[in-house]
Amino acid sequence: MSKYVIDKKALDENIELIIEKAGVPVIGVVKGNGYGFGICEFTKALQAHGIKTFAVTEVTDIPVLKEILKDEDILVLRSTGVSDEAKVVAENGCIATIGSLTSAEIMNAAAAELGVTVKCHLKIDTGLGRYGFMPSEVEDAIKCYEMPNLEFTGVYTHFSQAFENVPLTQEQLVIFKDTVEQIKKAVGDVGIVHAANSPALLNAKDVALDAVRIGSAFTGRVITHSDIGLKRLGVLQAEVVETKVVPKGYKVGYVGLYTTTRETKIAIVPFGHGDGFGLTVEKEEYKMFHVFSALKRALNKQRIYVKINGKNYPVIGCIGLTHTAVDVTGSDIKAGDVAEADISPLMVNARVPRVYE
Repeated sequence: MSKYVIDKKALDENIELIIEKAGVPVIGVVKGNGYGFGICEFTKALQAHGIKTFAVTEVTDIPVLKEILKDEDILVLRSTGVSDEAKVVAENGCIATIGSLTSAEIMNAAAAELGVTVKCHLKIDTGLGRYGFMPSEVEDAIKCYEMPNLEFTGVYTHFSQAFENVPLTQEQLVIFKDTVEQIKKAVGDVGIVHAANSPALLNAKDVALDAVRIGSAFTGRVITHSDIGLKRLGVLQAEVVETKVVPKGYKVGYVGLYTTTRETKIAIVPFGHGDGFGLTVEKEEYKMFHVFSALKRALNKQRIYVKINGKNYPVIGCIGLTHTAVDVTGSDIKAGDVAEADISPLMVNARVPRVYE
């Protein structure tokens, strides 16, 4: 059985490094199953370091977090015009994102129906093109503050290319600050102002503002050119379940794409595509974050390796759904030895247990 192992001590060190680097309150982003680290375990780890606000995108994550959190806030990063989603946000006392007049009206109606006031953060779109008011829509944004069942306690934006384009990030920051100032003149206090995600905090200057939203940096798998000592965390592990020797000229795996060139000792490792192994090129860069088929890898003679007993061994044949064949010729590897692969936690199947050691 495979498991995804996270070094708890190293995670604690990463969290402290980020808190020190930020110098302002950190909003812990635990979307995507806690960036693949397991939403419950990841949230508890951040909680232990004094983080008081957590952010998700899916409303289905709210009940899970409510089981863990006590007095901490949940910020929902999705601006929604869907009534059912708005009701979930409102009835759970979460902080809503308002990025359009429609989302404000829907949330205001949901709050009125429930007899509550919903705390909200206004979202400004400075170039990402998803949620948020355009800077040219300031007048519409100001109208949201007049809705009786909404209480605005913050305003934020999200940078589109902080992982590689610092000048553009600085331009977007200027646009954001200017838009916020226009809103302040009309409504007064807007609450906390935040903009920086993980790559922005690590790559750009003066972006921390009143708070930062951090997720990937905690895992050490962040798109950044700076080095503050973050450790890259997470390995997929499983015990070798079988070994065998096949002759020269023997075809291995589906479609027979690989043929041995010598007598070969094979170790069978019980993880595969179904666990997330072999699905991505392991570089934390968006432009390299593509899915490759086993066939394409084989045709291009791209090698993937598995580490067993501290040494890398090449995968041979097509990776299966739940099994992988590894060439361990010349080794004393046996069943029970631990195999591991460095893969992105975001690609690891949610059914694979996350283990903090």
